[in-house]
Amino acid sequence: MDTPAATSPAAPFPDRLTEGYRAFLDDRFDREKDRYEQLAETGQTPKIMLIGCCDSRVSPEVIFDARPGEMFVVRNVANLVPPFSPDDQLHGTSAALEYAVQALRVEHIVVLGHGRCGGIRAFADDAQGPLSSGDFIGKWITLIGPAAERTGGRGRHETLDGYVERLALSSIQQSLANLRTFPCVQILEGKGRLHLHGAYFAVATGVLMLLDPESGQFVPAIGELPRKAMPLRCD
Repeated sequence: MDTPAATSPAAPFPDRLTEGYRAFLDDRFDREKDRYEQLAETGQTPKIMLIGCCDSRVSPEVIFDARPGEMFVVRNVANLVPPFSPDDQLHGTSAALEYAVQALRVEHIVVLGHGRCGGIRAFADDAQGPLSSGDFIGKWITLIGPAAERTGGRGRHETLDGYVERLALSSIQQSLANLRTFPCVQILEGKGRLHLHGAYFAVATGVLMLLDPESGQFVPAIGELPRKAMPLRCD
């Protein structure tokens, strides 16, 4: 298959990225040069896989102050995990999951949702039409359907923002349920060698909520919030 020809002159590499790279070399890479060299020699051995959203406001490495090689991160629209489906289609998230569990042998998988998620809102907002003729996002977010059923749908007097928040939390739980449809996850979780977690990050407040497996409720990750963190709100 021929590669389509460019229709306009190539733009220069963004200055913001070049500047950021220089800052990285002068600061973090300089401080962690030995670690990068070790990772290059020995390979990665992360204990945690994190499935997050593509949203530019929610960077797992920043939120959890992760060092290079500590987390195996997969990001997609609305931090969704499809159910196990052994067919001939292309499955990016499932392939990453298989690699993390069977090759890297991670011990924890975290599904990280967040407030004001555009993918969740796209599903919840009936008035929003497809973004393109292919409607790739529309097809992808059908995975939210079971989570919407679990919530009972949008309440008659419920605001769209309120429903999006409830749906985001329910979708995290649905993705955890979908993870458990993968045989490798079932086996290792049953043996106590793999642990699944749900988390929700409030963009506006910096508050992190964790899913309590016993109550099914999301609770603050830490007992006392930092002084700079605003009161609890899941938005």
